[in-house]
Amino acid sequence: MSRSLAFYGKGGVGKSTVVSNLTSALSHKGRTVLQVGCDPKRDSSRNLIKVFPPTTLMELLAEGKRGLDPEDIIMDGGENVDCIEVGGPKPGVGCAGRGLGRLFEELEEMEIFERDYDYVFYDVLGDVVCGGFAVPMRSGYAEEVYIVTSGEFMSLYAANNIARGIRNYAEDGDVRMGGLIANVKDLEYDRDLIEKFAARIGTHVVYYLEWNRVVYEAERRRRTVLRYKPEHEFAHEWLKLAERIEKDPRPHIPTPMTDRELDVFLEELFGFSEAAPLAACP
Repeated sequence: MSRSLAFYGKGGVGKSTVVSNLTSALSHKGRTVLQVGCDPKRDSSRNLIKVFPPTTLMELLAEGKRGLDPEDIIMDGGENVDCIEVGGPKPGVGCAGRGLGRLFEELEEMEIFERDYDYVFYDVLGDVVCGGFAVPMRSGYAEEVYIVTSGEFMSLYAANNIARGIRNYAEDGDVRMGGLIANVKDLEYDRDLIEKFAARIGTHVVYYLEWNRVVYEAERRRRTVLRYKPEHEFAHEWLKLAERIEKDPRPHIPTPMTDRELDVFLEELFGFSEAAPLAACP
């Protein structure tokens, strides 16, 4: 049966990089994947599709097009991969969250969910601060939610907030948390912080990814690592992540903290104290 996964995380944490490389890894293993970009920046599929910029649903609707066919919005993401981008309104105009709601209406009408994909991935904008961006988990489209995080304060803050959204919707539906995917710059420094955070909110770390220059090189060429340098040692990290997602799913309901509990926890986690003297400005 097809598995539907949503990926959330703080803006800039590398979520789209993780999702597109995971899609590439699964396609390399012969799996079919539909990757749905749920961000008005419409860059989720950037490293997969052959033609850029992508066609977006919101652009087509803004042009007055109706009665769309799947071929109007599905883009070729390479072997075994289809991509869709919802896009969004012009900056400062309209609500991108409403556009996401419209996307699922269109996908239902086109019967895209009836297609025989092994995986459907939703790459969702940042934090759950808007009901529109919670649609994948709220309406039952995503069965598992993975949070991409680093060890930075705001990344963990966002992860806790997203976990709260998962818990809220899990009470009325089938959505569950799949775990954390750590995307870090310094694994030695961040591992302990993220492990303690994961334990505190009742989840686990699915996999650790430590920044590697080859990711930067691949993205400059609009490619995933496996498509750019399949022989590179870091290409195997994405295959290992794909293996973990595929072979060891552990859906669960998290136990996130309140804002006050989170503040206290992070102060202790980062070794911060209000009594500690502030460094003088040079």
